[in-house]
Amino acid sequence: MSRLQELWQSTGIYQIEFTQFVMILIGLMLLYLAIKKGFEPLLLIPIGFGGILSNIPGVDIAVGDGILHQFYVMGLETGVFPLLIFMGVGAMTDFGPLLANPKTLLLGAAAQVGIFSTLLGALFLTDIGIFDFTIQQAAAIGIIGGADGPTAIYVSGILAPELLGAIAVAAYSYMALVPLIQPPIMRALTSQDEREIAMTQLRVVSITEKILFPLVLLILVALVVPSAAPLLGMFCFGNLMKECGVVDRLSDTAQNSLINIVTILLGLSVGSKLGADQFLVSSTLGILALGMVAFSIGTAAGVLMAKLMNVFSKQKINPLIGAAGVSAVPMAARVAHKVGLEANPNNFLLMHAMGPNVAGVIGSAVAAGILIQFAG
Repeated sequence: MSRLQELWQSTGIYQIEFTQFVMILIGLMLLYLAIKKGFEPLLLIPIGFGGILSNIPGVDIAVGDGILHQFYVMGLETGVFPLLIFMGVGAMTDFGPLLANPKTLLLGAAAQVGIFSTLLGALFLTDIGIFDFTIQQAAAIGIIGGADGPTAIYVSGILAPELLGAIAVAAYSYMALVPLIQPPIMRALTSQDEREIAMTQLRVVSITEKILFPLVLLILVALVVPSAAPLLGMFCFGNLMKECGVVDRLSDTAQNSLINIVTILLGLSVGSKLGADQFLVSSTLGILALGMVAFSIGTAAGVLMAKLMNVFSKQKINPLIGAAGVSAVPMAARVAHKVGLEANPNNFLLMHAMGPNVAGVIGSAVAAGILIQFAG
């Protein structure tokens, strides 16, 4: 009987705590959203599965010598995984729409307002005693507004690793919810006539321009904000491999096999930080709420910037494309295109929206560098 009792006490059923059971349910919910609803499945499936594994009592897979902890140490403590993801994203990015209409860079810049306004909001809520965020934690929360998962993970891994799980879940959840969150904001801030604005066809961008742009971009930004160089450097390197046309094998690897492998490891590493003791705290609700605010402000700022530009521009742009400045490539551009089609069936905004969409990726990387430089 004593052996049976010892065996029973060694089981996970005996050892499991209520908070661990709740986190396993949250992991299952993430898997449901990814599989059934199609919400960012490439990341939410490994994150959800890693969260389940990390909350099974007696396994210690997410601490010490556990495999998930080893993934975390290898890729997130060093920042390697987000940087490799950025290289792959760069290899899949076309700067053509941005180069064809450079003023859309302002839309991507405007959308970053959500990041810094949420940073100030988090600090204000701390000052009045609602939350207890440090400047580093507030900066990591604010980056959710960029709607760029790898950037959010990179910044939180450096500034606030204890919040990594909550920030990653919030960032990817809101990226997945772009089709639900953005359209009401876009319609509320634009008139029917503005949504019907048709934009002229973009000019053809030469290969020389596409090769020179990532080089010029990296050098100029890195000289001003050195902390942005790692993220932006890997992004520009991936894009250069794609556009130069002489390393197709490397470009193909970055776009496919490498980014797929890293995505699996990154997701499991983030899942290892979904332990009950780290996730089920009051600050998590604050992170989720502030992340939503950041994303909404970024969307609104992009649309309002487009409306402001139209006041001073003879060639009008459709304000809907400003919402694509939040990054979330290419979903935000598709949403702008869809809302535009609803207003005008002949209104094809996808390629126009890709300009601010790509600019948003650049803007979030620069914003990340600024936050790391001043809050780190």
